[in-house]
Amino acid sequence: MDRSSFITQRENSARDFFRQGFNCGQAVLLAFADVLGLDELVLKKVGSGLGGGMGRLREVCGTVSAMTIITGFLKPALNPTDLQERRANYELVQKLASEFRRKNGSIVCRELLGKRSAEERNPEPSERTPGYYAARPCERLVGDAAGIVAGWICDNDFLKP
Repeated sequence: MDRSSFITQRENSARDFFRQGFNCGQAVLLAFADVLGLDELVLKKVGSGLGGGMGRLREVCGTVSAMTIITGFLKPALNPTDLQERRANYELVQKLASEFRRKNGSIVCRELLGKRSAEERNPEPSERTPGYYAARPCERLVGDAAGIVAGWICDNDFLKP
């Protein structure tokens, strides 16, 4: 599969998972289950608290948190004394987050939603209605995050056998 097709497929997959009702972080993670070699159930569990900027706290967008989790699988820092390895992981996290910020203006959920404060800090999830999808940029943001990760994966040969 060529680079463009791979990116588009991951963007569409993430948006599809989001439209199925998964939170933004889960949607991004699930779009890469095969690349990560992980069962979808594991990724659903890992990403379950990432919606609404982590548990509806409206802080770091769940899509950015999901990108960070993916970096841990693809460019991990496993040895706590290996500062080079940790630096490489942190650089990647910052690079992906910067690209997301450049594209969307922020990595903070409440800012992406156009809220001035974290007024919706209650744990009650929103019902997924047509109005929900129309009022939020989340579906686009999910696709953006998946596309950013997919581009990095292609550019770094993670798909070669």
